[in-house]
Amino acid sequence: MASVALLSNPRSTGNRALLPRVREYCAAHPDIFHYEVEDVDQIGEAIRTIAMVGPRIVAINGGDGTVQAALTELYSGGHFGGSPPPVAVLPNGKTNLIALDLGAEGDPLKALERVVELVESGRLDEHVIERQLISLDGGDTRPVLGMFLGGAYLADVMLYCRNRIYPLGLPNGVSHVLAAILGLFAIIFGLGGGRLPPKPQPMTVSLVRQGEFKGKFSLLIVTTLEKLLLNIRTSESHGTNGNMKLLATDSNVGAVFRMLGATWRGTLGQKPLQGVHFQQGDEIRIEGERSNVILDGEIYQAKHGKPIILTSTQPVPFLRLAA
Repeated sequence: MASVALLSNPRSTGNRALLPRVREYCAAHPDIFHYEVEDVDQIGEAIRTIAMVGPRIVAINGGDGTVQAALTELYSGGHFGGSPPPVAVLPNGKTNLIALDLGAEGDPLKALERVVELVESGRLDEHVIERQLISLDGGDTRPVLGMFLGGAYLADVMLYCRNRIYPLGLPNGVSHVLAAILGLFAIIFGLGGGRLPPKPQPMTVSLVRQGEFKGKFSLLIVTTLEKLLLNIRTSESHGTNGNMKLLATDSNVGAVFRMLGATWRGTLGQKPLQGVHFQQGDEIRIEGERSNVILDGEIYQAKHGKPIILTSTQPVPFLRLAA
């Protein structure tokens, strides 16, 4: 029986240089069961095999898309009889939002060493925390599970960054800042398309008990993470944890700067702001003619008459690597 099962995606950005070191480390630690996949379609078989060795923890070494596929298989595949072990996420993707929220940053191999240390020292249970997942149902296949969804103009800027800026070979941080500056420039001057991200498209966002709001949005975030982009601390806004948190900002300069100002002051979500919507809920519907959303790096689209439905799951265990 392996103490740690490690799932690696060699095609993730960080693994191109890191994987030889990971393989060497695993070879020196026989209590680590290391499974590599070449494609996300292989993750189902990977999790089935990992379940057979009965690990105390599953560590995921890949980007946010790899994490999403693994979480979906862990909690929808039934491989662990309904009780999967805690999950540790190594910081090895473009954005690492999930890993950062769970206290993993810096060198992924150092994070793996930390996982092994906690298992060997018998302090694993002290570092297990619970998070709810977002279940996304697009109507085509079984729901997928994740923790961070970006939509509206934010999704367009993320896709613009992926397709137009990443190929330039700039560092990830520089690429993200450049994409944000160009997106903000386009909103301020009402531009879009060509060398800039496309203009925002109208959409409807509905919450079961809180009603709905329609329009064009520069920012749409749904998450169960505690920490978001821009250092927004979602769990502090209403004194509650758990349910999905939704942040949407109208697509106008005033709303964007009100949101940024409240974020800088650390007051976002504490009082109403014109054009800034901050809600929590158990079910969220996103509708539009052709509205992109990105759940943990994977693209989904809400079309006319075919909404995307988000629901929150029961809490599941994760390993927090911070001291």
